[in-house]
Amino acid sequence: MMKNIVLVGMPGCGKSTVGVILAKTLGMRFVDTDLLICEKEGTTLQNIIESKGIEYFENVECQIGESLQAKNTVIATGGSMIHYESAMKHLKEIATVIYIDVSLEELKRRLVNIKTRGITFGKGQTISDIFAIRTPLYEKFADIRVNADEFSIEETVTKLTQTLTE
Repeated sequence: MMKNIVLVGMPGCGKSTVGVILAKTLGMRFVDTDLLICEKEGTTLQNIIESKGIEYFENVECQIGESLQAKNTVIATGGSMIHYESAMKHLKEIATVIYIDVSLEELKRRLVNIKTRGITFGKGQTISDIFAIRTPLYEKFADIRVNADEFSIEETVTKLTQTLTE
């Protein structure tokens, strides 16, 4: 049985989409931590952030990451999961962590619904600021890094499948 796989990366890099197809390709389960948060809270990520605040959202996200138990599962994390050292240490213990690396320019092109997708921005922060803060963290925790800038979802999955089965 293959170890779990955790996908990390910026919002819009393709973690959820790649995760579903990768899970199907490898015969694994799929879990999205953003959906676990929505399920736990009974509402959308954006509603949680707007109604209860970023700090509350971050606490819930960290708890989900710290307590996640899975076997033979591809796990897509929220882009901000990388901020929680305790959650990332737990996820690294139970999985191979893959960083889906996409350039800032490509992210800006992809993120057309940035105001409604539940991204945790600090006051006055831009996507460029978040990118600069998170990139070193993604690199720190990643066991494998794949650049997905010039690849379709299918090509990214193929590349990951080849890397994981070598």
